[in-house]
Amino acid sequence: MQSSVGHEWLEILSLGLGVMYSLERPVQGQSSCPKDRLGRKRRTVVSSLTEDEELTEILKSYCSNKVTTTKYSFLSFIPKNLFEQLHRFANIYFIFLAALNFVPVVNAFQPEISIIPILLVLAVTAVKDLWEDYRKHKSDKFINGLVCEIYSRKRQMYVDQRWQDVHVGDFVRLSCNEIIPADMLLLYSSDPHGVCYIETANLDGETNLKQRQVVRDLPRQGSELTPENFHSRIECENPNNDLSRFRGFMEYPSKARVGLHNNNLLLRSCTIRNTETVIGIVVYAGHETKAMKNNNGPRYKRSKLERRLNVDVLWSVVLLVIMCLTAAIGHGLWLRNLKDNSFLIPDTTSPALSGFYLFWTMIIVLQVLIPISLYVSIEIVKLCQIFFIQNDVDFYNEYMDSRIQCRALNITEDLGQIQYVFSDKTGTLTENKMVFRRCTIAGVEYPHEENARRLEVYKEDEALGCSHTLKSRASAKSLSCKSLSCNRSSVSLHTLTGHSEGEESPSPTLPQHSAFSSPMEKDIVPDPFLVQKLNCLSSPLFLLRDASMELTYIVDFFMALAICNTVVVSSPNQPRHVVPEVSRTPLKSLEDIKMLFQRFGLPRFSTLSPPHTTESPRSFTQHGSWKGPPSEPGADELIYEAESPDEAALVHAARAYRCTLQGRSLERLLVELPGMGSLAVRLLHILPFDSTRKRMSVVVRHPLTNQVVVYTKGADSVIMDLAESPKGAEQSDGRQGHIREQTQKHLDNYAREGLRTLCIAKKVQTSTEYEIWLKRHAFAETSIENREELLLESAQRLETNLTLLGATGIEDRLQEEVPETIEALQRAGVKVWVLTGDKQETAINIACACKLLRTTDQLLTSSSSCLVSLQEACKALLLELRAEVERGEAAEGTSGFTLVVDGRTLDFALQEDLKGDFLELSRRCRAVVCCRSTPLQKSHVVQLVRDQLRVMTLAIGDGANDVSMIQVADVGIGISGQEGMQAVMSSDFAISRFKHLRKLLLVHGHWCYTRLANMILYFFYKNVMYVNLLFWYQFFCGFSGSVMTNSWVLIFFNLLFTSAPPLLYGILDKDVSADTLIKLPELYKSGQNSKAYLPSTFWLTMLDALYQSLVCFFIPYFAYAGSDADMLSFGSPINASALLIILLHQVIESRTLTWLHVLVLVGSALFYFSFTLVFSVVCVTCSPPTNPLGVDKLQMSQPLFYGVCALTTVLALLPRFLFHALRNSISPSDTLKAALMDQLNPDNYCRRMQHWNQTQAQSKARGLIINVEDLDIKIPDFILPKELKECRAATGSVLS
Repeated sequence: MQSSVGHEWLEILSLGLGVMYSLERPVQGQSSCPKDRLGRKRRTVVSSLTEDEELTEILKSYCSNKVTTTKYSFLSFIPKNLFEQLHRFANIYFIFLAALNFVPVVNAFQPEISIIPILLVLAVTAVKDLWEDYRKHKSDKFINGLVCEIYSRKRQMYVDQRWQDVHVGDFVRLSCNEIIPADMLLLYSSDPHGVCYIETANLDGETNLKQRQVVRDLPRQGSELTPENFHSRIECENPNNDLSRFRGFMEYPSKARVGLHNNNLLLRSCTIRNTETVIGIVVYAGHETKAMKNNNGPRYKRSKLERRLNVDVLWSVVLLVIMCLTAAIGHGLWLRNLKDNSFLIPDTTSPALSGFYLFWTMIIVLQVLIPISLYVSIEIVKLCQIFFIQNDVDFYNEYMDSRIQCRALNITEDLGQIQYVFSDKTGTLTENKMVFRRCTIAGVEYPHEENARRLEVYKEDEALGCSHTLKSRASAKSLSCKSLSCNRSSVSLHTLTGHSEGEESPSPTLPQHSAFSSPMEKDIVPDPFLVQKLNCLSSPLFLLRDASMELTYIVDFFMALAICNTVVVSSPNQPRHVVPEVSRTPLKSLEDIKMLFQRFGLPRFSTLSPPHTTESPRSFTQHGSWKGPPSEPGADELIYEAESPDEAALVHAARAYRCTLQGRSLERLLVELPGMGSLAVRLLHILPFDSTRKRMSVVVRHPLTNQVVVYTKGADSVIMDLAESPKGAEQSDGRQGHIREQTQKHLDNYAREGLRTLCIAKKVQTSTEYEIWLKRHAFAETSIENREELLLESAQRLETNLTLLGATGIEDRLQEEVPETIEALQRAGVKVWVLTGDKQETAINIACACKLLRTTDQLLTSSSSCLVSLQEACKALLLELRAEVERGEAAEGTSGFTLVVDGRTLDFALQEDLKGDFLELSRRCRAVVCCRSTPLQKSHVVQLVRDQLRVMTLAIGDGANDVSMIQVADVGIGISGQEGMQAVMSSDFAISRFKHLRKLLLVHGHWCYTRLANMILYFFYKNVMYVNLLFWYQFFCGFSGSVMTNSWVLIFFNLLFTSAPPLLYGILDKDVSADTLIKLPELYKSGQNSKAYLPSTFWLTMLDALYQSLVCFFIPYFAYAGSDADMLSFGSPINASALLIILLHQVIESRTLTWLHVLVLVGSALFYFSFTLVFSVVCVTCSPPTNPLGVDKLQMSQPLFYGVCALTTVLALLPRFLFHALRNSISPSDTLKAALMDQLNPDNYCRRMQHWNQTQAQSKARGLIINVEDLDIKIPDFILPKELKECRAATGSVLS
């Protein structure tokens, strides 16, 4: 069962249909979901078992759970697809021309023939759309056919039903590892505390567990919920796409109401974990679920090249109108001046009206000037380019079992024109694997030098890295439920993340590997000095009077690390560790513990009941040496499921010091402390982290003093401001002042080392204070309106006057090859900006580490507190920079400026009156770092640069806070990392590592742009060249609209005979190899400057086409002048010559010629000659009124035909060939030089490459480099911190 289902999912996922559903926004399915007929602002949900007819009608008005992402049905396909294709102006234009040809007065040739091109284009597009829709239909059929348990009124029990048969109001029962079929309100959980855990990897990619809770105040039941006894009414908000919010209330039969929030909602496509049974009532189904509301499908953008193409198409229309007007006027004048018209059919039509008719006839004859097949060809080429990108093995991440995703199907060429890259830092440039590095407690710093050396030499276990892909890591968690009811585990997470065909399911013997818990993150080496202090607690010689204030700070610090989180504790043999009754006695008596912490004046630990046992606890060794990992069975098997890598790092750090979080339940935490054994801490409240407060807190009760303790951790910029001296603490003013001062110094040092910093604090509340706060907080929790705002105010009211305990430094290492990637992008002319929320020192240190900030750079930092000072500083800097540019002299060894701006300054810089100065300054800097920036500021910066400088921008990030800037940029790149899939789902392309950006832009971006640009120019060239042949003929036929070829060849010339070579040209042409493009990033600049497709290039191509058409027409004209050749005989060598010229023109322009190119080119020529020859032999009445019978057969039997074709082809192509030869000899382009280097042997190639790099370095040194060494200017607010001088070891004085 498992393998077959996994295989089906593999087949569906291989179709590229996104995370779980189709890439397209559902169309038909949405229309089948009627709106609330009552026009209600809220949704009313009751049990589907209700007998109230009015409520039953309301339930029926909601969407069913059937998902339909297909566009078409069997009957609607043809009319609906045709209607969609008519939205393209080009299709309407050609349908109009085909219809016009049916008008006898203006028709140019057989009406039936004129509809062939547009029918062929519409048919090809329809087949493509039909295939895509069929794949979606297969996916929908499988998903709708999944099975879950629904309560049946008739059978009075839960029965298996398909997902598509689930409706709003139904009761659904799920077991461990089952996928949630619809958005449900949690009414029952087998957990005694009403808690269940879900995994949202299918929804947002996060592999950690999230806790959900049964609706508050539901009647307690000893057994499962009985649906017949559920008579409550649910009022909730209408369907929306906000995954983090759910508002509403449940009204009991007694009219009492209880608020509903996001923690009560189980979302469709998530997976039940670590819970045996849950029951919920469906509130949103099908396309109204939040998962489907977030399924926006692929992103359709208009590329820069496409915008340029549309302009040139308009020029082609102008050219077509001019040619048709010329023919119309010429025809009218010819008729007016015609004296002997005896050979004409008598007609009373005036010359002016005949000219008007001829205008439309010429529109039909010259219609191929507008490239009808170009748009279809572009779509085909882009799909092939995406195929090559997605199947590039260099983009495959073996550890995560992921490859690149191309979600935007029509902007591949924009990858080759990027000028600015805006990057997030955490998780994008760094690993987002948080490793505890060092800490400071009570003003004393503990460097953890042994741990630092471990990290330097640490290498991930290769066997673990190879065997544990993302699939297996996630699947391993499901093994913790193997003793539970897992009858449908075959459709658990691994079936939704690309379970490869032929792979075996994870074995129960595999080591557990949950999120954020690699050996590098867990195996922390404690600081020996800190261990020695903690060993005092377990020493038998330890006396209470020796308990220093510092020791209380230390124990309290690690206590906060262990419990101030939402970590779920589990093990291979136990799905979730709850808090059992404590049966062991701490080493010290409870009275001693009470006295110990009363020395600090603050309560610490709580036990719910006095423990009684003689068992000796685990502790530190007696002699101050560190004792290894616990030897008790299963002690090392604890698995921490954390919501963020920072949280996991702190819990693992606390465990390294024997402050171990052992279990969690809804109301209690089980923590083991050194020398004290296991303590059950009563958990009163959790105030979760949010981006506004930038901190989280837990509230616990101390059973000895019955006081409330608040533990808080958060950003140092916030906690340091909230850290005030607690009232009544002895000598707290002096001690806390000293601690804050020392901690701030340590925080600055951590930031300079590039560490992420968090501050730890606490607060003790009196009973009166807590009761007052609790009343307000309870009101906020039960509020239905403005619940989030009230909870935020309540948390801020509690988190004041904190006692600072210490701070931590967590290392987030750079991803591999990040410095090389940034250096390559800068060499390619791409300006890289880093937008991060970290401290300025941390951001600058990371910038140094990733080579964004070089040792030779001049560093400009801005941290203005007012608009006036920033404006003055910015303008002063600009004046000096401009002066240096005018002098044109550069400081030796200086490579440019790097600007560092903080969030507050950025607010001022983004204001209207300072935008220009800020952009001008940043444009002259080599790189910019924006620190302490918010998500909104990130998007504003990207939008400002994109719109004001009119440059191509790319934004790359990995988290939900990067979504706004990813969507604003021309190209958005999401990284599928540790922070979920929000960024990926909003992006145009998704990669797994930052290093992949290097090849994506420098290689595939360069190829996609040059190939597509050259193919478009080639299309315009061949159409204009051939149309001009028909136009020149009008001068010799009285502008009558006649053509010198039969209509079949005229229609098929561009549609069939010359259509395959440009496709191959746009798909496979390769001007430079991938290795050379990687080694020479400077080649990327050609795409930035649009050198392959400039307006001048377009018009030069048009002039070349004009010249070739003149040669191709008049050489046969003079060759056959005076002969008895008829119209078709004259046109035969012209068509053949035009075909050879067009095909050989592509040979000259192509950079790559393989056997496939030769096959297509020769095949096209043979196809033309075979068709015309067979056509002239067998066709008698195929092209009335002309008769092509025997014409081409006769022509191809005469030597003059081949002589004319050869001479015409040579003379037509000779100028272009000579132009390329002279230009490549006198002034070869960088691309050509690089292409020639590819042909050298390895030794010569290396020498030429070294010479190239030296030349580029010398030219850069002679370029625009600003010398400010001797300047003596004083500009406020732009300073270089003294601590950052190591980043500029080679520089002299710095602009400050």
